[in-house]
Amino acid sequence: MLAPGTMDARAIYAIEKPDRKLWLQYLITGLLTGPLSPLAVLLLWFRYHSMRYRFDEHGVTKSWGVLAHREINLTYARIQDIHLRSGPIQRWLGLADIDVQTASASAGAELTIEGVLDPEAVRDFLYAKMRGVHAHDAPHADAPATAAATADAGEAATLLREIRDDVRAARLALEASHVSAPAPAATEASDG
Repeated sequence: MLAPGTMDARAIYAIEKPDRKLWLQYLITGLLTGPLSPLAVLLLWFRYHSMRYRFDEHGVTKSWGVLAHREINLTYARIQDIHLRSGPIQRWLGLADIDVQTASASAGAELTIEGVLDPEAVRDFLYAKMRGVHAHDAPHADAPATAAATADAGEAATLLREIRDDVRAARLALEASHVSAPAPAATEASDG
């Protein structure tokens, strides 16, 4: 077994379901709900058995639910921050929740990855993908398009310099006309 935080990318791409320890966490949590334990355990059982993950080159997808199916697709480019969160039961089981945040208006996480045995490795993988996407936003394989974009940027810079020079000249001319123009004389209206 690899040390924590050292899963390779293939192992992370292979994650499709949460680990069985998540079901144990859900069971313990459900039993602690008191008189509603049977209902809570049943709902958590459906959640656990329907939860699926898909990691690919573009992002991560999480789906779950039987009656009300939900799916979240999140590209690496949208990721802003990643947090690990674990309660006492999770720490005892060696699990943690991986909260993935985006720049959306919601205060909470856009996506929570649950039931992963090595959350540090998944977090590090997501950070690496996030940084890779942000660092390489320009297309690499399309060299003519990159050259055209560079030429367009050069033309835009030249145009902006011309506009700047015209605005400066207009401002200087306006300031010069205010300085050289005599101040208007004050006249009083007379009543006769």
